[in-house]
Amino acid sequence: MRKEEKLKPTALAETEIPDQAVQKVLEKYDIESNTRNWNNKGLVLFFSLLTIGYALFHLYVTFYPLPTLLQRSFHLTFGMALVFLLYPTYKKQDRSKIPFYDWLLFALSITSCLYLFSIYQEIVTTRGGVATTTDIIMAILTVLLVFEAARRVTGWILPILAFLFLMYPFFSHQDWLPRMLLTRPFDLADIFGQMYTKTEGLFSTAIGASVQFIFLFILFGAFLAKSGMGKFFNDLALALAGHKQGGPAKVAVISSAFMGSVNGSAVGNVVSTGAFTIPLMKKIGYDKNFSGAVEASSSIGGQILPPIMGASAFIMAETTGISYGTIALSAIIPAFLFFITSIMQVHYRAGRSNLRGLPKADLPEVKKVMKQGWHLMIPLITLIFMLFAGVPVSYAAFYTILVSIAASWIRKHTRMYPKDIIKALETGTRQALSTIIACGVVGIVIGVVNLTGFGATLTSAITSLGQGSLLLTLLLTMLASIVLGMGLPSIPAYIITATMAAPALATFDVPILVAHLFVFYFGIFANITPPVALASFAASGLAGGDPMRTSVISLRLSVAGFLVPFIFVYDHAMLLIDATGLPANTTEFAFASIPDIAIVLVTSTIAVIAISAAVEGYIKTNLSIFNRLLLGAASIIAIIPEMVTNFIGIALIIVIYVLNYMQAKKNQDPPVKASSTPSL
Repeated sequence: MRKEEKLKPTALAETEIPDQAVQKVLEKYDIESNTRNWNNKGLVLFFSLLTIGYALFHLYVTFYPLPTLLQRSFHLTFGMALVFLLYPTYKKQDRSKIPFYDWLLFALSITSCLYLFSIYQEIVTTRGGVATTTDIIMAILTVLLVFEAARRVTGWILPILAFLFLMYPFFSHQDWLPRMLLTRPFDLADIFGQMYTKTEGLFSTAIGASVQFIFLFILFGAFLAKSGMGKFFNDLALALAGHKQGGPAKVAVISSAFMGSVNGSAVGNVVSTGAFTIPLMKKIGYDKNFSGAVEASSSIGGQILPPIMGASAFIMAETTGISYGTIALSAIIPAFLFFITSIMQVHYRAGRSNLRGLPKADLPEVKKVMKQGWHLMIPLITLIFMLFAGVPVSYAAFYTILVSIAASWIRKHTRMYPKDIIKALETGTRQALSTIIACGVVGIVIGVVNLTGFGATLTSAITSLGQGSLLLTLLLTMLASIVLGMGLPSIPAYIITATMAAPALATFDVPILVAHLFVFYFGIFANITPPVALASFAASGLAGGDPMRTSVISLRLSVAGFLVPFIFVYDHAMLLIDATGLPANTTEFAFASIPDIAIVLVTSTIAVIAISAAVEGYIKTNLSIFNRLLLGAASIIAIIPEMVTNFIGIALIIVIYVLNYMQAKKNQDPPVKASSTPSL
């Protein structure tokens, strides 16, 4: 690390978790970090050239795109080829070399791509969408390769889910199935033609979003990281909040929110920022389970934080046809409410346990941090400006990569030289591989849904169980989204929930934007919801806590995230839109009125702060069980979008707060000395 870059005080640096321990946690909970480490310099150079060429290809096709099927097939199959070189077959395999069968899988992946390129003209001119025997063989081979690649980089959950979906059309005409699941018979040509020779299976919109947006933004994140953005966020959060009551926990919330929004990986973010923030939280007295939970919930929250939202905002724009600007603006208040809840919970916990902040002498100064790193904000500001100015998303990503390189040259300690640029290209490709493969596997699910109409069946099942009740349907959709999102990265989790669960809400005329944000939230929160709470498990590994207890506390810290989606379904002003009288598939909305926005913002903020106090059982002094329950009930009443309930809830909250402040003052008052004058 260059001297100029060293802003973090030594006293704090010494608390950081060693790299070895961090890597151990990564390998246990973040499968995509289990990569090979070759000793052969020729092999290292060969792989570097492949990854750099792959990254340059994506930069090239941003402006000079190939036909859709060819571009998507190259993106997926070449990505698979890299996976077979980089990821071992099993965890304990020797990682210093590549076995012969992985070279074979590498070659087969490339062959799959070359075959599609060779028959492309036939597909679009004379085939009429009909798959030949050779097509079917190549399709089966490619599907098997995708399953194996996904197993290596995402684990078993996603491949098993996709396999179950793939099996459905083989049996969907059997009489033993429930009537609502019955379809016409499908043969191999129907199923694997859908998967391989069309843009509705492996090469569906999921891979389309990956090649157009996701890869470029992961690459952009790699360039930001190379310029020192992560350290800048950490230092800025320390300078702003480190000395406050419970300061390190507030630092964790702020830094994890910013980094989670940019990098799009909840588990990766937990490990990268948690290695520094978790020891600091434990140092001032936070419980190890609570420390891990703060990091996990904040990293998840980063996925819902504009402007980037872990790249999911761009996929949502592509999926729904709604402009990115509308989606980013709509997500502002819900994200604010999520993080204000987290910050207030750690604040109240610190007050209850008398946990003070870090000494100011050990912290960086805001002025110094900004002086050293202000220029690192230029790429993000440029990105936001271009996106709201209507610049195509892929172009904006390309330009901001260039801007990030240019901005890094403003200060010597962040300057990116050619070797840094090359390293960022390689790192970006490596980081993107898991998402690329996950999107490919999700394509199998999408292909089956499109072929069989299973999505409509699931929608019908949810609405039937909902019995005409919007609230009950929302609860069922929430559960479906959490189950579908378990163990998945945020992007494939959103794609699956948007395909499977969101359409159920359209039957109640819920606007498409609202429906997609609803399932997006709960698909994301699956990462902290037991039993498969990967972000919480990773955080507990760093903190030395209990995984399940950490998960439960993570849910508590994210309580606003489980309430807010229900509120914006009923009150669209929370999303800054007015959808009154508009059909569910509307993609353009009027701006909500300022009074409506002000009311929902004020009442919701008061409500989630009160919920935080109720959860922690503390305001200025401890709350009784009765007052906690009353405060929680008042918070729910206050957040319901009705003026009468708003007034009643807020009045109750104010009364409880005033009484608690008076009780705290009474507890602090010194005892009154007995008067020497005899009483009358």
